[in-house]
Amino acid sequence: SMLRNKAAVSSVEDFTETTKFQSVIDDPRFADGTADRSGVKKVIMCTGKIYWDLEKKRAKDGREDVAIVRVEMLHPIPHNRIRETVAEGYPGAEVRWVQDEPANQGAWSFLALNLAERIPGFTMKRISRRAQSSTATGVSKVHQLEEAALLEEAFAD
Repeated sequence: SMLRNKAAVSSVEDFTETTKFQSVIDDPRFADGTADRSGVKKVIMCTGKIYWDLEKKRAKDGREDVAIVRVEMLHPIPHNRIRETVAEGYPGAEVRWVQDEPANQGAWSFLALNLAERIPGFTMKRISRRAQSSTATGVSKVHQLEEAALLEEAFAD
Protein backbone atom coordinates (compact mmCIF):
# COMPACT_ATOMS: atom_id res chain seq x y z
CA SER A 1 0.00 0.00 0.00
CA MET A 2 1.26 3.48 -0.85
CA LEU A 3 -0.33 4.80 2.34
CA ARG A 4 2.46 3.36 4.50
CA ASN A 5 5.32 3.55 1.98
CA LYS A 6 7.95 5.71 3.71
CA ALA A 7 9.78 6.32 0.41
CA ALA A 8 6.64 7.98 -0.98
CA VAL A 9 6.41 10.60 1.78
CA SER A 10 6.98 14.26 0.92
CA SER A 11 8.79 16.66 3.20
CA VAL A 12 7.26 19.93 4.40
CA GLU A 13 9.70 21.76 2.11
CA ASP A 14 8.07 20.08 -0.89
CA PHE A 15 4.97 22.18 -0.25
CA THR A 16 6.54 25.60 0.31
CA GLU A 17 6.82 28.58 -2.00
CA THR A 18 10.33 27.55 -3.05
CA THR A 19 9.19 24.46 -4.92
CA LYS A 20 6.91 23.91 -7.87
CA PHE A 21 5.08 21.08 -9.57
CA GLN A 22 7.32 18.93 -11.74
CA SER A 23 5.64 17.50 -14.83
CA VAL A 24 8.57 15.12 -15.38
CA ILE A 25 10.80 13.85 -12.56
CA ASP A 26 14.21 12.57 -13.57
CA ASP A 27 15.80 9.61 -11.81
CA PRO A 28 16.98 11.10 -8.49
CA ARG A 29 20.39 9.49 -8.93
CA PHE A 30 21.01 11.66 -12.01
CA ALA A 31 18.72 14.67 -11.51
CA ASP A 32 21.32 17.03 -10.04
CA GLY A 33 23.68 16.48 -12.96
CA THR A 34 26.66 15.27 -10.89
CA ALA A 35 26.30 11.52 -11.55
CA ASP A 36 27.61 9.99 -14.77
CA ARG A 37 24.73 9.19 -17.14
CA SER A 38 26.93 7.53 -19.77
CA GLY A 39 26.40 4.08 -18.24
CA VAL A 40 22.62 4.28 -18.59
CA LYS A 41 21.53 1.84 -21.31
CA LYS A 42 17.80 1.82 -20.58
CA VAL A 43 15.33 4.50 -19.49
CA ILE A 44 12.05 3.38 -18.00
CA MET A 45 9.29 5.98 -18.16
CA CYS A 46 6.18 5.52 -16.03
CA THR A 47 3.51 7.29 -14.06
CA GLY A 48 1.90 6.53 -10.72
CA LYS A 49 2.39 3.73 -8.22
CA ILE A 50 4.32 1.47 -10.60
CA TYR A 51 7.32 3.77 -10.08
CA TRP A 52 7.81 2.50 -6.53
CA ASP A 53 7.67 -1.14 -7.66
CA LEU A 54 10.16 -0.43 -10.45
CA GLU A 55 12.54 1.45 -8.14
CA LYS A 56 12.42 -1.35 -5.57
CA LYS A 57 13.31 -3.92 -8.25
CA ARG A 58 16.03 -1.69 -9.73
CA ALA A 59 17.67 -1.31 -6.32
CA LYS A 60 17.27 -5.01 -5.46
CA ASP A 61 18.84 -6.10 -8.75
CA GLY A 62 21.56 -3.43 -8.60
CA ARG A 63 20.67 -2.11 -12.05
CA GLU A 64 22.81 1.02 -12.24
CA ASP A 65 22.41 0.92 -16.03
CA VAL A 66 18.70 1.77 -15.77
CA ALA A 67 17.21 5.21 -15.11
CA ILE A 68 13.57 5.57 -14.07
CA VAL A 69 11.81 8.77 -15.12
CA ARG A 70 8.34 9.67 -13.83
CA VAL A 71 5.82 11.52 -15.96
CA GLU A 72 3.58 13.32 -13.48
CA MET A 73 1.45 15.24 -15.98
CA LEU A 74 -0.14 13.48 -18.90
CA HIS A 75 -2.09 16.35 -20.47
CA PRO A 76 -1.04 18.59 -21.91
CA ILE A 77 1.91 16.34 -22.65
CA PRO A 78 5.11 17.91 -21.31
CA HIS A 79 6.95 17.01 -24.52
CA ASN A 80 9.69 19.60 -24.02
CA ARG A 81 10.50 18.27 -20.54
CA ILE A 82 10.41 14.68 -21.83
CA ARG A 83 12.72 15.64 -24.69
CA GLU A 84 15.15 17.41 -22.32
CA THR A 85 15.06 14.74 -19.62
CA VAL A 86 14.93 11.55 -21.67
CA ALA A 87 15.90 12.09 -25.32
CA GLU A 88 18.69 14.58 -24.60
CA GLY A 89 19.51 13.48 -21.04
CA TYR A 90 20.12 9.83 -21.93
CA PRO A 91 21.19 9.82 -25.59
CA GLY A 92 21.35 6.36 -27.13
CA ALA A 93 19.48 4.68 -24.27
CA GLU A 94 16.55 2.38 -25.04
CA VAL A 95 13.31 3.94 -23.78
CA ARG A 96 10.48 1.86 -22.35
CA TRP A 97 7.06 2.97 -21.16
CA VAL A 98 5.95 0.73 -18.30
CA GLN A 99 2.36 0.73 -17.10
CA ASP A 100 0.41 -1.56 -14.80
CA GLU A 101 -2.72 -1.12 -16.91
CA PRO A 102 -3.49 -3.39 -19.87
CA ALA A 103 -2.09 -2.42 -23.28
CA ASN A 104 -5.43 -0.97 -24.43
CA GLN A 105 -5.78 1.19 -21.31
CA GLY A 106 -3.54 3.61 -19.43
CA ALA A 107 -1.42 6.37 -20.94
CA TRP A 108 0.53 4.32 -23.50
CA SER A 109 -1.45 4.92 -26.68
CA PHE A 110 -1.89 8.64 -26.00
CA LEU A 111 1.78 9.22 -25.18
CA ALA A 112 3.21 7.03 -27.93
CA LEU A 113 1.17 8.75 -30.63
CA ASN A 114 1.80 12.29 -29.44
CA LEU A 115 5.47 11.98 -28.49
CA ALA A 116 6.33 10.48 -31.88
CA GLU A 117 4.84 13.60 -33.50
CA ARG A 118 6.46 16.10 -31.14
CA ILE A 119 9.96 14.65 -30.65
CA PRO A 120 11.59 13.67 -33.95
CA GLY A 121 13.23 10.24 -33.82
CA PHE A 122 11.86 9.46 -30.35
CA THR A 123 10.74 5.86 -29.92
CA MET A 124 9.75 3.83 -26.91
CA LYS A 125 8.65 0.28 -26.27
CA ARG A 126 5.52 -0.55 -24.28
CA ILE A 127 5.72 -2.90 -21.30
CA SER A 128 2.26 -3.66 -19.89
CA ARG A 129 -0.29 -6.33 -19.25
CA ARG A 130 -1.94 -7.79 -22.34
CA ALA A 131 -4.98 -5.99 -23.76
CA GLN A 132 -8.17 -6.91 -21.93
CA SER A 133 -11.60 -5.52 -21.15
CA SER A 134 -11.08 -5.14 -17.40
CA THR A 135 -8.33 -3.33 -15.55
CA ALA A 136 -7.41 -6.40 -13.48
CA THR A 137 -7.94 -10.13 -13.54
CA GLY A 138 -9.93 -10.26 -10.32
CA VAL A 139 -7.81 -13.14 -9.01
CA SER A 140 -5.14 -12.02 -6.55
CA LYS A 141 -2.64 -14.77 -7.37
CA VAL A 142 -2.92 -14.15 -11.13
CA HIS A 143 -2.50 -10.41 -10.52
CA GLN A 144 0.69 -11.03 -8.52
CA LEU A 145 2.09 -13.30 -11.24
CA GLU A 146 1.30 -10.72 -13.92
CA GLU A 147 2.91 -7.98 -11.84
CA ALA A 148 6.09 -10.02 -11.34
CA ALA A 149 6.27 -10.77 -15.08
CA LEU A 150 5.74 -7.08 -15.87
CA LEU A 151 8.66 -6.06 -13.65
CA GLU A 152 10.91 -8.75 -15.13
CA GLU A 153 10.09 -7.62 -18.67
CA ALA A 154 10.71 -3.97 -17.77
CA PHE A 155 14.33 -4.72 -16.86
CA ALA A 156 14.99 -7.50 -19.39
CA ASP A 157 17.94 -7.00 -21.71
